[in-house]
Amino acid sequence: MSRIGKSPINIPDGVTVAIDNGVITVKGKMGELTQEVKDITVKQEEGQLILERPNDSKDIRAKHGLYRALLNNMIEGVSQGFTKELELVGVGYRASNQGQKLDLAVGFSHNIVLELAPEVKVETISEKGKNPIVKLTSHDKQLVGQVAAKIRSFRKPEPYKGKGIKFVGEQIRRKAGKSA
Repeated sequence: MSRIGKSPINIPDGVTVAIDNGVITVKGKMGELTQEVKDITVKQEEGQLILERPNDSKDIRAKHGLYRALLNNMIEGVSQGFTKELELVGVGYRASNQGQKLDLAVGFSHNIVLELAPEVKVETISEKGKNPIVKLTSHDKQLVGQVAAKIRSFRKPEPYKGKGIKFVGEQIRRKAGKSA
């Protein structure tokens, strides 16, 4: 058995799970998510979700752990939510937002204006003497990760000076410069 797939998922208070013909809908205080599940049976028993597979073929075994992880992320997302923080490292790098529009000044001749999905809440933190931080929050783990990766792709951290957009807590592998 898959170590991940066989462990049950606890459903916290305030979260409702509906199973209908292989489509699982999860509702909570943060929002609502749906996921289609194929080849795996999902049962709801005593405040837990249990996933079972019909046989031990390689494809089914892979889906067993995958769907368990996806459903667990959905339940965690609608109850607590997910947060990603990006740090802008560089002289003159700035970030601001007006509603769902994120305005980035990261060393190009023009500012980058990015319209974000309504499910993702954006917040910019600018303190004097510290690097600007962009904070993304959503109930959908995949969506918040995709948006964070898109923002990071505008100016990836470079290895010589460490300038660019990086995740908070990310370690940049630094290289030595030219030696005279």
